This record gives sequence, structure tokens and C-alpha cells, in this order.
Amino acid sequence: MIPLRDANPTIIRPFVNWLIIAGALAVFFLLQPQSEQDGIAFAYEWAAIPCELTTSDPLDIQEIQAGVCIGQGVQSDVFPEKSVWLGVAVSMFLHGGLGHLLGNMWMLWIFGNNVEESFGSGGYLIFYLASGVVATAGYVLANPTSVVPLVGASGAIAGVMGAYLVLYPRARVVSLVPFLFFMPFEVPASIFLILWFAGQFAIADAAGQIALEAHVAGFVFGGVLALLLRSRLRRRVEALHRRAGAGRIRRR
Repeated sequence: MIPLRDANPTIIRPFVNWLIIAGALAVFFLLQPQSEQDGIAFAYEWAAIPCELTTSDPLDIQEIQAGVCIGQGVQSDVFPEKSVWLGVAVSMFLHGGLGHLLGNMWMLWIFGNNVEESFGSGGYLIFYLASGVVATAGYVLANPTSVVPLVGASGAIAGVMGAYLVLYPRARVVSLVPFLFFMPFEVPASIFLILWFAGQFAIADAAGQIALEAHVAGFVFGGVLALLLRSRLRRRVEALHRRAGAGRIRRR
């Protein structure tokens, strides 16, 4: 299913969500090289790489060319000044192509505003970044010797979607099915998001380049954290809506 929008309006203006989307777009169009060869080199220089995170050392040319993680004690002769830990944050704003970027940002546009309303803008920013870190950690734990750069906001966005599932399971998501393209229909967010989560396993098998473990780790983290905080987050949203309703009454 392809989501068009959710029928779940917010009271706030989700500025943090907008800024995250704008930041990813700016990085892709203004900083990332558009040629394939230069783009790969850029990813090796800036993105998170499991081997680097497990050894705390940037890759050297031998590791890159052989595709093998040699380990600590290897002095990088390619990007010796690279901060491998900063790469975890940078990776959340890098994408492997225009389709990858637009698909991620569309999902964040649909589901991020309500989650930001629940957590508050500052809390949402922390939650989003934490989801991305946990997603990266999940992938690194499953693939500790991988020398392939990890790029994309998918893990952090999966965290947002996991939180949305817990907080708004009955919200309606207007979707399209490709072979019924001109017949949009509504499904509960719980069904849409569970199908999305299950579909990641099939997509990962077919594509072979999907960081499945990152998606799973981010989604589970977002869902569990939202479950732990659900009562508090619901009270926050209810209070916002009550104040907004009272404000409208006073202005009449």
C-alpha cells in the first residue's frame, strides 16, 4: 500500500519534523555528490560503517577494496580524520538516491507530525535521533564486520512509525494499492503499520540492500518507548486540544 495521508489532524505546527525533512533534502541536493562514484566516496567519508564502529577506526584502502574488516591497529590512509561516531548522526541525513529520499521523507511527513505533537518538539527531536542511533546499533550488532556504509533515515523513521502505531492505532490512513491506483481507501493505522513492518522482511530479501535490522530495531524501540510513556503522552495531547478548543470558544 502507498500512503497518501492520515486522517489525524494536529493542533501544533510540527516545526521539528519540517526541519528534519528540510535538512535531509538540503543534504541530498546541496552536499551529496550526484554521480555514483563520487556519491560512494562521500558515503565512505561521512556515513556510519559497522566495521568502523566496532573497531573505532576509519577504514583503510585495503579494507575498502577487499570488503573485509581487518580490525583495530589499521591506520586509515583514506579518511584518517573521520569521526566514526559522528557518522551515526550524519547517516540519518544521507540517502542512496532520489527515490530513497522521497520515500523516506513522505513517510515522515505523514506520521511525524502527530508523534511530534505527542512528545513535544524538543522531546520529538531527542526521540527521533535516539531512534536513529538504536536502529544503527541494531544493524551493527547483526553485521559487526560489514564495511558497507549505512545511509538513510529509515531507521529513525521506523521509530516514528512504531510510536505512531502505539499512540494512534485507530487513526485512519488513506492509501492506494498499485493495481487499484485510482481507488484510494482508508485503513486503520494499526493495519497499515503492521503490514509495513511485515513487508520489510520481504523487501529485504528481494532487494538485498535493505538494512532490515535497522528498520526492526528502530520500529521496536519507538513502539516500546511510546508504550512506556503512552499515558503521559496522551494526557499531553488531550491538554493541547482542550486549550485549543477553549481558545476558539473565547474568540467567538
